[in-house]
Amino acid sequence: MLENDSPPMMFNAGDGFHYEKLPAGTRVIYPPGPVEPIAEPGVAIERALLEPMEMEPLHDLLFPGMKLTIGFDDISLPIPPMQPPDIRQMIIEKVVEKARARGVEDIHIIAALGLHRRMTEAELRHALGKGLMSAYYPDRLYNYDAEDPDGNVQIGETDQGEEVTVSRRVAESDLLVYVNINHVAMNGGHKSVHTGLSPYASIRHNHTPDTLSNTKSLMDPKNSAMHGSFNRMGAIFDEHVKVFHIETTLNNSAFPPVFDFMAKPEHEWGALTKANFLVNHKATQAMPLPAARKVFHSIRAPHRMTSIQAGSTDPVHEETLKHVYHQQLVPVEGQADVLLMGVPFVGPYNVNSIMNPMLVYNILLGYLFNLYKGKPLVRQGGVLIGTHPMPNDFNEVHHPSYIDLWNEVYPQTNDIREIAHKYEKRYAEDPWYRTLYRNSHAYHGVHPFTVLYWAAHALDHLGGVILVGGDPMTTARMGLKRADTIAEALEMSKDIVGPSPSTTYMHVPPLFMVEVS
Repeated sequence: MLENDSPPMMFNAGDGFHYEKLPAGTRVIYPPGPVEPIAEPGVAIERALLEPMEMEPLHDLLFPGMKLTIGFDDISLPIPPMQPPDIRQMIIEKVVEKARARGVEDIHIIAALGLHRRMTEAELRHALGKGLMSAYYPDRLYNYDAEDPDGNVQIGETDQGEEVTVSRRVAESDLLVYVNINHVAMNGGHKSVHTGLSPYASIRHNHTPDTLSNTKSLMDPKNSAMHGSFNRMGAIFDEHVKVFHIETTLNNSAFPPVFDFMAKPEHEWGALTKANFLVNHKATQAMPLPAARKVFHSIRAPHRMTSIQAGSTDPVHEETLKHVYHQQLVPVEGQADVLLMGVPFVGPYNVNSIMNPMLVYNILLGYLFNLYKGKPLVRQGGVLIGTHPMPNDFNEVHHPSYIDLWNEVYPQTNDIREIAHKYEKRYAEDPWYRTLYRNSHAYHGVHPFTVLYWAAHALDHLGGVILVGGDPMTTARMGLKRADTIAEALEMSKDIVGPSPSTTYMHVPPLFMVEVS
């Protein structure tokens, strides 16, 4: 952390960069350095499976004739994708090896994508490796289907009327082994099954404007209304299905050396880092936008595992959170009147795709704003300033219902509660969106609604949101203010928070979170 008095700052701005000098006195908060990874991940995996938390060792849960299902986190994390071998591959190979040794033949491996798009064969191969793909794909290694009328089953209902519906294969299994990558503190635990292996019938209960408005600390599950719903569902689920949960954490080595300027503090840039920045900056400015996207989406992160724990869901997740906080949590004194953040080129819903205006909105107000434990970094009634061009650009294969929502609904209203009330059910049940979700690589028809709802708490909390460099039409349609420069945005913020605002810049990526005292 430092008080900025001279060096210009590099802001991520989608598929490019925004470089501007900040006013003297701006507080800049940097991410912690990478935590030392586990020296021998294979040994750590073996130990976790042999010495699980509050459960028998994995090999004691395996027997001939059983149904074993392995679920794993989909392409939405980690971001950027890992350099091979992906930790999911290493863990699932070990689980399958133990299962075969115990005579287990009925093994299914399911990408737990919930309402996300189906992973392509190449994406599955990158995550799981050639061996698993050759042995199991496509009949026994496949994407979860939330719209399979015979492939999902209701197993109960919580005391608050929340329907608990999951994959039929999972419900009928003798054991579910779930393999997590806990990239941020809001993931993992009971959320894994009840967003990844559950259909809209269940997800509709916790992905609502009201639930997310009442989720005051998304990165602290104990103080999250959303996680309260997951935990209630998890209690019902655990009565019906035995779950062996495996969770991992990664360090924040998010970029290879040629792109390390995105994560390194500007005052630490040496000659090579400066040269890399200038080359990438000039190249991505000169090339067509699709080509620039291709460059950025080719990045593979040198993430490495910092912990692995296995066993019963709740104690495993409690231990996992300790490791996430150890890597990501930065103590900060006092809230700011104005918070500055750059919007990265990739989020969980545009991997190998396009960050359309609704996804920019989601990343800025839903994810970046919520990177805190306890209370927000920006005060009640404060201003959030982000940098992104927010182009009027969509991926027609991945985001068809986004396009229709953008063209049919947004010209009439950008109020997320009105959108939820008037349009969610129709989009959720639309047969064409269901067909594209099941047979192409489209996000579920209702997915853009859930994306918008993530912003509910930020909208309640903030006095204003300003996007620097945003397309005038898209920014206005999303209900945001815009400015051409950060200096202009800071001047605009004074009309909201007063003439001498305290300003903080949170330097992401890589991802980290703050704890404000």
